[in-house]
Amino acid sequence: MSDPTPPPARPRRATNLTVRGDLLAAAREAGINLSATLERALEEELAAVKRRQWRREHAGAIEAYNEYLGQHAPAFQGARTF
Repeated sequence: MSDPTPPPARPRRATNLTVRGDLLAAAREAGINLSATLERALEEELAAVKRRQWRREHAGAIEAYNEYLGQHAPAFQGARTF
């Protein structure tokens, strides 16, 4: 069952953007909420940036783990049940 209480509203700030005219016209004609669309796109882009950052920061550990698996994984191959 879902919680009927909506999440608390986050404060918003007005900003000015420059958008191609044809995109703006098409979005308005389609009834697209520009603010909501931009917020979703920014959330997705920020998540992608965080993932890339995490991979860069942990590249050494990931490489070491993969090397370890390359050396030791054959010993465990028969243990898989899936």
